[in-house]
Amino acid sequence: MTNSGAPITRPTVAFLLAHPAHFIALGFGAGLSPKAPGTAGTLWAWLAFLVLQLWLSPLQLALVIAASLPLGWWASTVTARHMGVRDPGQIVWDEVAAFWIVLWLVLPAGLLAQAIAFGLFRFFDAVKPGPVGWADALFHDVDMQHDRLAWHKAGLGIMLDDLVAAFCTLLVIAAWRSAW
Repeated sequence: MTNSGAPITRPTVAFLLAHPAHFIALGFGAGLSPKAPGTAGTLWAWLAFLVLQLWLSPLQLALVIAASLPLGWWASTVTARHMGVRDPGQIVWDEVAAFWIVLWLVLPAGLLAQAIAFGLFRFFDAVKPGPVGWADALFHDVDMQHDRLAWHKAGLGIMLDDLVAAFCTLLVIAAWRSAW
């Protein structure tokens, strides 16, 4: 939050670098994108995953992804609290971790299949149909002033809807693969 106590609606590079949680939650800067930070974060996740898979085995990638989930919960919690906003759009680690899961399960696949996975994931994350919308709304009724664990619940809520979006993406891909 700013010195005046007002919520931070546009984090800066200074905010990004002020705390390790901010650096992680804002996707190493991808969340600072002035337009579509969630898409920028997902694109960064895609590129980072392609680079990581050059050096890491599938098991090592799974361990990185598993570690990214509680790390993302923590970083999202701290960053949202410092911004004074329950679910700021600039927090993109939720997209990163969730899209890594999609890529880990879809690859190896060609560029077209990866692009389809990207498009499906962005659709589910942005439009929030059905279970994604339910997961997104699940923690929005948290009493931020009187609930001692409110910010931890907000961090979980930030991560949860993207994990459900990843599941829905994988479900559509699995249905398509089984139909063909």
